[in-house]
Amino acid sequence: MDQVTKPAGSAEDARDAEVKPFPGRHEAEAPAPKPQPVAAAPKKGGRRRLILGAVALVALGFAAKEGYYYWTTGQYLVSTDDAYLKADITAIAPKVQGYVKQIAVHENQKVKAGQLLMRLDDGDFVNALKTAQSQVNTQEVTINRIAAQVEAARAAVEQADAQKVSAKAGLKNAQSKYDRVQALAKSSVAAQSAVDDASAALDQAQAAVTGANAAITAAKANVSVLQAQRAEAQSQLASLKLAVDQAQRNLDRTVLRAPVDGKVANLAVHVGDLVSPGQKIAAVVPTDAIYIEANYKETQLPGIAPGETVNVTIDALPGQQFPGIVASLAPATGSEFSLLPPQNATGNFTKVVQRVPVRIKLPKSLLDSGKLQAGLSAVVSVDSRSRP
Repeated sequence: MDQVTKPAGSAEDARDAEVKPFPGRHEAEAPAPKPQPVAAAPKKGGRRRLILGAVALVALGFAAKEGYYYWTTGQYLVSTDDAYLKADITAIAPKVQGYVKQIAVHENQKVKAGQLLMRLDDGDFVNALKTAQSQVNTQEVTINRIAAQVEAARAAVEQADAQKVSAKAGLKNAQSKYDRVQALAKSSVAAQSAVDDASAALDQAQAAVTGANAAITAAKANVSVLQAQRAEAQSQLASLKLAVDQAQRNLDRTVLRAPVDGKVANLAVHVGDLVSPGQKIAAVVPTDAIYIEANYKETQLPGIAPGETVNVTIDALPGQQFPGIVASLAPATGSEFSLLPPQNATGNFTKVVQRVPVRIKLPKSLLDSGKLQAGLSAVVSVDSRSRP
């Protein structure tokens, strides 16, 4: 076979020279390197097992702690986070129309029951009160006049009675004279003219008695009429006094005062504004009467009863826990008080777990601290072991 001769200085010769260097004199004389001690590699598996063991111990301890808590306490707690602080807020609204004359408080100010909040312009109401009072005075004068007339009418009755007595006496005298003259006339002793005079006198006496009776009747009727007028006037006086009382009430209503202790909120008027009856112009929040309304599921109700103790956590006060007491349970679910209660008597029905409001009473020390505001969120846990 023919051998292929490689040209001198080719790339393959250079690679061969690098791979298999020809041992020269200097290389043969170089001393051999001393072997270095090799460090022992760390055992990674042992460290990992140590970490995993520690984690397992921590998890086991945490699980044991949680299990103990659940066994001793947690299983008896009925909790919900659908709970909010509530207060029976009083809306301030005028009962009369008028312009705001004075505002004696400012937003978020603490007030006491009966403290002045604002005044309305009372000029028209003062005039109305004076007018009603003057009408009462006039009517009282009228009643006094009628009372005097009644007394005069009674005196007239007495006078008519006296006149009747006098007329009866005259009638008796005239009757006696007539009888005597009549007897004499039969004996032809008295003239006929004397008989006629005696008869006329008797008729006059009888007419006088009749007139006296009529006068008595008229006088008594006049007394009855005047007494009826006096009763009517007294009735009108009572009506006028009611008008005075109403005018006084309207005048008093120009002054608006705090109905309860609390804080002023939602002040929505300024001096000079015209307000109308029923218009909400402010509110008073009773900060010392705040309570919690917790909406519990219907499936949680068996563990809740009035008088049970409650653990309360308020979101605005993190890290703190407060005691409470179940005050009462609502007589109906929240949906029953909605504007449009659900109608489940239909063909399409989806069961939804309902919630019942439960009122929680808070301790007075917490209410007096001033840290609570109506509307804050809370988490409530009822301890069913404390059922009374």
